[in-house]
Amino acid sequence: MAASAPPSSTGSTKLDGIVRTTAAQTPEKLSGLALYSRFALAGAVCCSVTHGGLTPVDVVKTRIQLDPLTYNKGMIGGFRQVIAKEGAGALLTGFGPTAAGYFLQGAFKFGGYELFKQQCINYLGYETASNNRTAVYLASSALAEFFADIALCPLEATRIRLVSEPTFASGLLSGFGKIASQEGLGAFYSGFGPILFKQVPYTMAKFVVYEKVSEAVYRRVDKSTTSGGMQTTINLGSGLIAGFAAAFVSQPADTMLSKINKTKGLPGEGTTSRLIKIAKELGLRGSYTGLGARLFMVGTLTAGQFAIYGDIKKLLGATGGVEIAK
Repeated sequence: MAASAPPSSTGSTKLDGIVRTTAAQTPEKLSGLALYSRFALAGAVCCSVTHGGLTPVDVVKTRIQLDPLTYNKGMIGGFRQVIAKEGAGALLTGFGPTAAGYFLQGAFKFGGYELFKQQCINYLGYETASNNRTAVYLASSALAEFFADIALCPLEATRIRLVSEPTFASGLLSGFGKIASQEGLGAFYSGFGPILFKQVPYTMAKFVVYEKVSEAVYRRVDKSTTSGGMQTTINLGSGLIAGFAAAFVSQPADTMLSKINKTKGLPGEGTTSRLIKIAKELGLRGSYTGLGARLFMVGTLTAGQFAIYGDIKKLLGATGGVEIAK
């Protein structure tokens, strides 16, 4: 008696061969740790590269925020002033803590966003999550940023001290060690309140605007037939708009963060009282000092981040995430 075909067989040797070839060429969808570790790595690389590359802009922006009377000639004029006064090398002040800090922050931010978004979908159900996707984007990004800032805060405090006081230390390790030995580990988190106040609204605006702009574009363009280059272009454009929105929303807190990390507080002075005092000194207009430089910086780096993030995800095969955009 002839042997029966295996359960997975189509009954045709030729068709079975085609099925096996197609299956071998179809990339396996990842899940769990394999998927989210790739999201985290893609986020770490995109944030470290973009923030590190824009260190000179960040140096000028921070100088304008901390000493607006001296650096009062705009972003281009600020570049000239820093170079004339300290040399071109000064524009790379803080590069070490910037690259290291945002590598960690990017891993938690992007990886956490994808993870918390999936948890929301699991908890609410796909249909409910899709119908309330703006709330899902906001909640996921806020939670991700909270944990990202725990990792970022010590390195951001070191960066701002190096930029505001060029003679404080020679680099990341020496600056980090000097703050720890002279002011204690608590000094690294003196700016945790304002960094949350800055980064959480920033990230919420960044992700929700990016998702909404991308969604609007893909309503008119079929994503399944869009080339890789066009997808990168869409990521760039969506990221640019998201960056402008995020920069405007978070600018007051960014100025306060620069101020609070410039010098240590008075004996017995708490973080909250310092923030209130700084806010009163700045006023609304003062809190938006350096907005032009920051719009340029944040718009550019956010566009770059989403473009790099999307490309690295594809390169790593991180295609298992659930999309809830309609």
